[in-house]
Amino acid sequence: MDRYHYRFRSVWELDAAPDVVFRVLERAGEYPDWWPQVREVTPVDERTGTARFRSVIPYDLHVRARESRNDPRARVLEIEMTGDLEGWARWTLSVRGGGTRALYEQEVDINKPLLRRLAVAGRPFFLANHALMMRAGRRGLRKVLARRHTV
Repeated sequence: MDRYHYRFRSVWELDAAPDVVFRVLERAGEYPDWWPQVREVTPVDERTGTARFRSVIPYDLHVRARESRNDPRARVLEIEMTGDLEGWARWTLSVRGGGTRALYEQEVDINKPLLRRLAVAGRPFFLANHALMMRAGRRGLRKVLARRHTV
């Protein structure tokens, strides 16, 4: 196992139609409004932006993200990342009952020097930190989707 390499997979069950969820997720610039650990997203052009993340562990991660796939028909959103994290992240949405199954996958290498130095000892903390971030994101997205149903 490469100590700097991470693979993440999360499944979120959401009470909204896949197309509604897709429209929220494709607006990355609005993630800081509902996902507390996504602290900042700054557009560079129509397909590229920079983002800053910070969760429980007190460090910021900075990435440049480029949209590599935005396919509303297949309900797939994917980005390529460079910076403190290098790799990709993908949302794949499918129908689940009357709602959506949102599969989040991410495969990255850590480039941030401090995190590389702490790679072995810090791995369990980094994994827990990511899990907490994903839980908060799911909770925030559910609130956004609930407001859309009541409006």
